[in-house]
Amino acid sequence: MTLGVTLSSTSRQLPLDSTVRLAREARDAGLHSAWFGQSFAYDSPTLAAIVGREVPGLQVGTAAIPVFGRHPLLVSSQAQTAQAATGGRYHLGLALGTRHLTETGFGIPYRRPIGLLREFLTALRPLLETGSADFHGEFLTATTPYPAAVPGARPPVPLLVAAMGPQALRVSGELADGILPFLAGPRALADHIVPAVTAAAAAAGRPAPRIVALVPGVVTARADTDAVRAEAAEALALYERIPSYERVIGLSGAARAADLAVIGDEETVAAEVRRYREAGATEVVFTATDINGEAGRRRTWNLLGELSRKG
Repeated sequence: MTLGVTLSSTSRQLPLDSTVRLAREARDAGLHSAWFGQSFAYDSPTLAAIVGREVPGLQVGTAAIPVFGRHPLLVSSQAQTAQAATGGRYHLGLALGTRHLTETGFGIPYRRPIGLLREFLTALRPLLETGSADFHGEFLTATTPYPAAVPGARPPVPLLVAAMGPQALRVSGELADGILPFLAGPRALADHIVPAVTAAAAAAGRPAPRIVALVPGVVTARADTDAVRAEAAEALALYERIPSYERVIGLSGAARAADLAVIGDEETVAAEVRRYREAGATEVVFTATDINGEAGRRRTWNLLGELSRKG
């Protein structure tokens, strides 16, 4: 199993040089990938392109760009440029976003998100694969009067979706290469998410999808577990007010988002990583690894790097 970490999220923005330094540290620890959230600050594909070019050998990805307020032609240009800059080590993640951020930030009605997602993926895939498109849908149009292929953007950028609900999983299985579930515990993955997206991919004649599980977690002393979990509860509380996350937290058998944070000593965290793998995750990406300070982050990364090297 490959293991990675997030280096940038919607709530944590580091100076660019610090991000590159952390990426080198992640690679040197043995981690496979580094992922960047999309906020109203950094442009995540650009950030990933810079980091990937500065840190050879590290896979980089975006998790994830909301489809509202974007267009497939522009996202394709960003993704292909990042792919060319990193020598084929970029992974593009898309998301539905939330009603609050879409309507407040962009002034765009958050209507029929699944329909928009389907059209966005349908238009985007040929752009990433061939550099051309001729799509005319209900929600968007994407055509290429000029070639849209970026030299050196090979192989085609892997296309992932932060999907967890039944309709989003169906669309993602049919049109994407995998999914990026967050706060979906092993029970939700095994019983609901992995079977749904895998069945959709099979019905569409596509390969088994990648399941890149994003998991908040940190290695800490057993005596500090309760205090660290209290910090996680504060940091993750906002997700409990978003219906899609509220649903998947419940399907995971948890009452709060913090209940799904993997917190404990090396043995405890390693056992939880195995649970995600057994539930169907093909890759695990740890988030919020700095929640217990720099010493805890380094301890966490060292463990994840060791687990990644073991496979």
